[in-house]
Amino acid sequence: MIVPTLIITTPQAEAKKKHYDYREWRGRDGRMHCRRPDGTTGLIVGGAAGALLGRTIDTRGDRTLGTLGGAAVGALAGREIERSGKRRCR
Repeated sequence: MIVPTLIITTPQAEAKKKHYDYREWRGRDGRMHCRRPDGTTGLIVGGAAGALLGRTIDTRGDRTLGTLGGAAVGALAGREIERSGKRRCR
């Protein structure tokens, strides 16, 4: 009795899993929808790179202002660069 239950539920779980792994899908209205990056990776990498660059540029005092300013500008720039990439939905 247990074996038929496992056989029936396994394909349904795989079908659900595959639905979310694809970059594009059809909505309930029949239109094609595409996933696009939300910019989190660009935000983190840009913030780290901006902080290092800001610290290098600001040579006066304890360099806190340069580090924080560079991190903020780098994070915003990195996020926008990642989000502006082409969406490939075919």
